[in-house]
Amino acid sequence: MRWRTGRRLMPLLPAVALLALFMLGPVLWSFYGSFTNAALTGVNAANPDWVGLDNYRKLFADPDFPKAIWLTVVFVFASAVVGQNVLGVLLAMLMRSSQKIIRVVVGTLIVTAWILPEIVAAFAAYAFFSKEGSLNSLLAIVGITGKSWLYATPMLAVILANVWRGTAFSMMVYSAALNDVPPEITEAATVDGAGGYKRLIYITLPMIRRSISTNLMLTTLQTLSVFTLIYVMTAGGPGTNSSTLPILAYQQAFKFAQVGYGTAIATIMLIIGGVFAVIYIRTLKPEVD
Repeated sequence: MRWRTGRRLMPLLPAVALLALFMLGPVLWSFYGSFTNAALTGVNAANPDWVGLDNYRKLFADPDFPKAIWLTVVFVFASAVVGQNVLGVLLAMLMRSSQKIIRVVVGTLIVTAWILPEIVAAFAAYAFFSKEGSLNSLLAIVGITGKSWLYATPMLAVILANVWRGTAFSMMVYSAALNDVPPEITEAATVDGAGGYKRLIYITLPMIRRSISTNLMLTTLQTLSVFTLIYVMTAGGPGTNSSTLPILAYQQAFKFAQVGYGTAIATIMLIIGGVFAVIYIRTLKPEVD
């Protein structure tokens, strides 16, 4: 029996080895680096010393760290958990019930933002929200004087940009999920007098619950690691008012050359992502079993 099981698992060994080499290996090396004083320049760049928990003590004493955690939570919750998922469901329902020309136009506009290279999408969002950008030009047409959105409301700007950037993925996931909802169930509910709102709450959403949980996990983990979009638009500023954990880790590791300290921040971010993943997997588990 054991030999038969071993033979069945043998084809998986190359894939497991590659995952261990290119994914688990860097994670373990990064975890080790967070306990050293590794730097980009100087003696510690060539021969870093083991400093134990010093980086983590310094991190938890840093007043910028709690703020970065709070901004990360706000960014992930507003742009991924709420923005991309709610808008994704609404767009999927719109695409399902609207005419072909509307589906083509809306689908093209939404998917274009998703297929753009991230750096291009980031510069497009920067051009839209900047003081001399497209948003203020549009507001000027109706007589409204715009402000410097990236300075006055940096988090709102990057949240809206990330929603615009990532909603297409959620829309496609929910479109596929809605296509799997048996139409006879919806028709039976309609005959029984259930309105559109009740059909959505009591029939559609429960039936696509697994897709919702999976998409929540994917969008949350992806948004947790967003760096390019925020860095191009605000670079974490003004001050630290849009400095999420990826931005803080980059600044400490590469701007201030404290690689070990920056790696400690990245490790905390990895732990937060693991917590989110466990929560979503446990949510999925009863239905999978």
